[in-house]
Amino acid sequence: MASAPRKTRPLHPLALAVASALVAATAQAAPATTPATEATVLDAVNVVGTGQTRQVQELGRDELVRQPAGTSPLKLLGKLPGVHFTAADPWGNYEWSTRLNIRGFNQNQLGFTLDGIPLGDMSYGNHNGLHISRALIAENLGFVEVSQGSGALDTASSSNLGGTVRFASRGPQAERGFTLAQTLGSDETSRTFARYDTGELDGFSAFLAGAKHDAEKWKGYGKQDSRQVNAQARFSGDDWSLGAMVNTSRRAETDYADLSLESARRLGMDWDNYARDWERAIRAAFGQFSGAVNSLDDAYYLGRGLRDDDLYALNTEFGFGEGAVFRAQVYRHANEGQGHWVTPYSASSPTLPLRLRTTEYTIDRRGLTTGIELPLGDHTLSFGLWHEDSEHGLQRNFYNLNADTPPNRAFFYRSPDQRVFAQDFDSRTRVWYLADRIGLMDGRFTVDAGFKGLEARIDAVNRLGSRAQGRIQAKDHFLPQLGLRFEVSPGFELFGSYAENMAAFRAGVNGPFSASQAAFDAIRGRLRPETSKTLEGGFRYGLEGFQGSLTLYRVDFQDRLLTISQCAGIVGCPSALANVGDVETRGAEAAIDWRLAEGFSLFASLSWNDSEYASDYLDGNTLVPTRGKTVVDAPELLANVELRYAMDGWEARLGAKYTDERFITYLNDSRVPESWVADASLSYRFGDLGWAKGLKATLNVTNLFDESYFSTVGSNGFVASDPQGLNYTLLSGAPRQAFLTLEASF
Repeated sequence: MASAPRKTRPLHPLALAVASALVAATAQAAPATTPATEATVLDAVNVVGTGQTRQVQELGRDELVRQPAGTSPLKLLGKLPGVHFTAADPWGNYEWSTRLNIRGFNQNQLGFTLDGIPLGDMSYGNHNGLHISRALIAENLGFVEVSQGSGALDTASSSNLGGTVRFASRGPQAERGFTLAQTLGSDETSRTFARYDTGELDGFSAFLAGAKHDAEKWKGYGKQDSRQVNAQARFSGDDWSLGAMVNTSRRAETDYADLSLESARRLGMDWDNYARDWERAIRAAFGQFSGAVNSLDDAYYLGRGLRDDDLYALNTEFGFGEGAVFRAQVYRHANEGQGHWVTPYSASSPTLPLRLRTTEYTIDRRGLTTGIELPLGDHTLSFGLWHEDSEHGLQRNFYNLNADTPPNRAFFYRSPDQRVFAQDFDSRTRVWYLADRIGLMDGRFTVDAGFKGLEARIDAVNRLGSRAQGRIQAKDHFLPQLGLRFEVSPGFELFGSYAENMAAFRAGVNGPFSASQAAFDAIRGRLRPETSKTLEGGFRYGLEGFQGSLTLYRVDFQDRLLTISQCAGIVGCPSALANVGDVETRGAEAAIDWRLAEGFSLFASLSWNDSEYASDYLDGNTLVPTRGKTVVDAPELLANVELRYAMDGWEARLGAKYTDERFITYLNDSRVPESWVADASLSYRFGDLGWAKGLKATLNVTNLFDESYFSTVGSNGFVASDPQGLNYTLLSGAPRQAFLTLEASF
């Protein structure tokens, strides 16, 4: 499983052929009588992106409510072509395990926003944002849109090398109402959601919602708990509106054990950390192993992630002149987080060889986004600015433990017994854009042209320890985009786009300041930010009852960053971030959504991606021959198929996802195998029932056939070579889980 040579795959042309045939064959079966505009939202999945000059796809609210209550919208995106999502829990919320990969770019190289507010790169080691599962209660999501190649120029992101994801909340509703939902399910899951809408009252509307989610881990011991509150208010006139938002989140997660290929074979895929067996953890820390355990890293007592977030925003929009619109939003995000690890590599006392290590985070972000649209004949000019100031604090601390009191309770630790390092980061980000949309031939031909500029500066101060301080900046004042779209006939469009993007350097635990001062001083003058050039094109076909799209793309990713040794080992140079070459990517994506007959519909997507390292690199004085190797965690083939039935209040869904094998080393000498994972749901709407306006029951089953598979790879990063599969960087996927939700509206 770990080191078998990769099989020869004559599937590159086959993938293209199947994708083309998939779209073409079903297109022939679809009626050709309805304009394409009526197909923009079909059964809540928009695979067409009608009118767009780039690849854009959307999942609407009807699609969201088919999933288990509380499911992350990131998990939903995994069904779309070119999108690869993994998580070790059934909802996709366990942040240590969540990974989103689009066309070979990992999550740290994508851009994310909620209602226009930047979420940063949503990394586990908080530094410039927060995860969507904390930013918004899942039931309050209105829709999610993914742009696989490049986001719009007005996207508030400094990391979107390979695409953007735009989340939109379900704002205040026009009618007054109260919704209450209760979910019960596997592993003592209990989720309660409640929302009250005031309805519209003389231009004023608001809602208040809360969610309480409690669950045990599906293996081992530990709770996965969260508490969230969302509130919005809006006051609107004929051509203006004012809005306010407050979202809070309190989350505590207990970690699953990281596996290696070798430990999974020896201990099983269901192996987990020792909690609550405190005595076994102590014996193991002394080297007294039991069972099949033979390493300190096979298991720890427990790990945990705590996150407290508060997000606030004020926004306005008003029209002026002949169709001109001005929009502005100010926001603030405050975060405190701790990552806990009971480590056997540090002792609390001679009799207790365990200690609690924490990584502690704080974030205080303040920002502004503005934009103006000006229609001028065939042109629509738009320009705007995003500005953010962020203060980020990072510490690594140790806390002594008591042999009589295992650290089972989740809380923020204070007053450490040892502080290893402490850094403060002051980041300033400015992005501005100018764009022109030109509509020609009565709207059949569209040209999008424009550019954005990016300046992102980080000032780091070392408060304690040996980590670096100083300043680093990423800057480019001209990052162009060009897009074309031509309507060949009603329902049939051709499109193509080209975009250049640059990512800012990262503050915090994995950025350039994680090195020593000497190493940082050596690299600061020659370190370059990562950049990308994306070229894509394809066609869309959308008529009543059918949508389909086919896209071909090529991406040149330049100046990839990796932490390596800066010179020969005998010289003693410390490791630091370095540019290690380029990545070349090409691929194809196809998707359809088709109403087969009354009540029946089919969704299917197929993706082929070939992402390869274009360069070798030196790690110290060791040549790492990565040229021509496949990028880690970038499956070559992805496929999704889903069959739905809806009639007389009933709705049934059966879906399956295929993920090709994935390499977990840069030299491709270790990999995880391919997998098929199926999900199903069944719901019934009872209609009005007594004092309830509507009552709905939904049964969801995840991993329907109880497949044993690796979900997340790279949880502890990747290494150049690991032919024996010894790197503890894998997480197993959740087994079959079932959840029942009752929802009533009043």
